[in-house]
Amino acid sequence: MVADIVFWIPFVIVLPLLAAVGAFLLPRLAFPFALGGGVGTAVVTFFLAHLLRQNGRAVRHTVGGWGAPLGIDLALDGLALLMLLVTAVIGLVITLYAHSYFRPPGGGDAYAHQYRYFWPLWLFLWAALNALFLSGDVFNLYVTLELMGFSAVALTALAGKPAVLKAAMRYLLVSLSGSLFYLLGVVFLYGAFGSLDIRELGTAVAPTPALAAAAALITVGLAMKTALFPLHFWLPPAHANAAAPVSALLSALVVKGSFYILLRLWLEVLYPLGDTIAPQLLSALGMAAIVWGSLQAIRQPRLKLLIAYSTVAQLGYLFLLFPILLRDRSDIAPLAGIVFFVLAHACAKAAAFLSAGSILFATDDDRISSLAGLMRKLPLTTATFSLAGVSLVALPPSAGFLAKWLMLETALPHNAWVVAFMIVAGGLLAAVYIVRVLGPLFLLNEQVMARTVQRVPLMMAWPAFVLALLAIIFSFAGIFLLDTLAIGAPWLIGGGT
Repeated sequence: MVADIVFWIPFVIVLPLLAAVGAFLLPRLAFPFALGGGVGTAVVTFFLAHLLRQNGRAVRHTVGGWGAPLGIDLALDGLALLMLLVTAVIGLVITLYAHSYFRPPGGGDAYAHQYRYFWPLWLFLWAALNALFLSGDVFNLYVTLELMGFSAVALTALAGKPAVLKAAMRYLLVSLSGSLFYLLGVVFLYGAFGSLDIRELGTAVAPTPALAAAAALITVGLAMKTALFPLHFWLPPAHANAAAPVSALLSALVVKGSFYILLRLWLEVLYPLGDTIAPQLLSALGMAAIVWGSLQAIRQPRLKLLIAYSTVAQLGYLFLLFPILLRDRSDIAPLAGIVFFVLAHACAKAAAFLSAGSILFATDDDRISSLAGLMRKLPLTTATFSLAGVSLVALPPSAGFLAKWLMLETALPHNAWVVAFMIVAGGLLAAVYIVRVLGPLFLLNEQVMARTVQRVPLMMAWPAFVLALLAIIFSFAGIFLLDTLAIGAPWLIGGGT
């Protein structure tokens, strides 16, 4: 069983990487390469999920026969597996959507440049994300973080308009700065404890000034990349001005990559500082993000900007439970709430951006004031945004509802009343900006009925709808989540490694 897992682990990195090379060298066959590589990666990921759940323990793959501390180890546990799974699902949906988005019927070569370079960049990003989730040492995390960042910036700049290039340049500077902070933190860790391997660091760390310096640098760097308030200034213009498939990737997956590193390092390496002010500060910034991001979303005139500021708000939830999480790492409840929110938000936000892209595709206008009556013209796209909004607001039985319920169940027994209040208040604020969009969509009058819009291809409308539907029915996978999350987690009693 272990040998089978070890054999298949590299394939989730190699397959999208090979597909990226093929898509770059043979651009006419880019979509077949992307679809084949995407399907292959997803199949291997789900097969690994089956094997890991049967094995019940984490598995490490030594690359090239050189293990820690000199070589590179790939580590697959329950947390990494869940991130691989959500990336595979969203990756397949965006692959199908992007083909029609960049090659509209009768569109000629208007999107030829974007179509050609989107595929190798996206597939390279997929490989970088999977490598990041599997990395077993802090320096390899830096390498994959850089690969992810460069791919994401290039994808952001694809549209080529002045506003897009300005947003991409800002994103690049923030990404490089965040990586530099992270790397300096890694230097402190290696200098103080003599290892880069996460597992070895977890047994060697102590609450020293060097660890505090490393924690500060790493946390600031990754918070910049995750767009935690007040370091979020780069996110709205980048996400709102990029092409719709790119916006979905950035919001659903890319910012989750840097958060994944932050979460894992605080759980396994930086945990001796769990009783300091740092987790409390992260929680407070999360609360500020919910309020600020929601208020900004409410006042935005454009749909994609509204969704982008919603991302700023929703990312705040990921940090609310950090003080409780690090107070008792043997309790899986706070981690389950955080991880389930990551997965729910990824599906819902990707669906929201894809539906916004379909609206922009059909009308060439994403002003909220111009959405009137599109429910009759674009019923499937309207249903997609509505279902995504249900999960973002956290109405039952959505995955967003279950995630916030798990958070509330964690916060209330620990008397974290402010956190509980923010979870509820954030949902009410989300309802305001979601209704701002749904109201015009369902408005009907004679002028609206006479409006002409371009038909959205089925390969754009249906994949986005399926993803929004997953944001609802995913809530029924709670037991699977808890069982999987506990596999191989060294900070949990009985987790094992």
